[in-house]
Amino acid sequence: MSGHSKWSTIKRKKGAADAQRSKMWGKLLRFVEVAAREGGGSVDSNPTLAAAVQKAKESSVPNDNIQRAIKRGTGELEGESYEETSYEGYGPGGVAILVHCLTNNRNRAAQDVRSAFNGFGGKLSEPGAVSWMFEPKGIVIVSGSSASEDDVFLIAADAGAEDVRSSDESIEVITPPDALKPVRDALEGAGMAIESSDLTQVPKTTIALDESDAKKVLRLVDSLEELDDVQDVYANFDISDEILEAVAG
Repeated sequence: MSGHSKWSTIKRKKGAADAQRSKMWGKLLRFVEVAAREGGGSVDSNPTLAAAVQKAKESSVPNDNIQRAIKRGTGELEGESYEETSYEGYGPGGVAILVHCLTNNRNRAAQDVRSAFNGFGGKLSEPGAVSWMFEPKGIVIVSGSSASEDDVFLIAADAGAEDVRSSDESIEVITPPDALKPVRDALEGAGMAIESSDLTQVPKTTIALDESDAKKVLRLVDSLEELDDVQDVYANFDISDEILEAVAG
């Protein structure tokens, strides 16, 4: 499992306080709304919306809230006007960082992202500086206790997956973006326990970090993810399980 995926999984399992959960729900519903606005309100014909809805459900967002977000996106209900924007830069240890925002105030988003980079040892770069290091993919995380890697591979490959990687407790399935839902449905249909599924940016290469740089990079990533306008942060770090657990502890 890639370093950033492992870190996200650790944080999700640790849970969130009510205030943090409310903030997270707001971001997830914003993702649903924009996905519906750009690709239509049907999860069957809009893979991005399907991923957004699934991600919201995995975080226990009430279905009524999700449906209202879809209706805001399709224009059935009045909604906020958000625009997508991205920022690129480097963190400690030379780690490439890609930041995706959904915002109603581009100037605020740019200022907040720049402040986070400057405050935690990073540096913003020009557009295109690091985005070429990432590829859009779907990621499905299967509980390692519910199936073997070989079984996951056979079912996932038939449904359109590209690769399967195993770690201590989980099995990571990588798909093309439009195959995320079919692969997840096939694995669930086979009785496998799905921990999460998401559209993401997978790094083509990774940078191994020692504990000192790992702490600095994770502080930067966490500070970016806490910003209201930031939807997703992607980074190409590789941190050992031992260091990740030590930092999380």
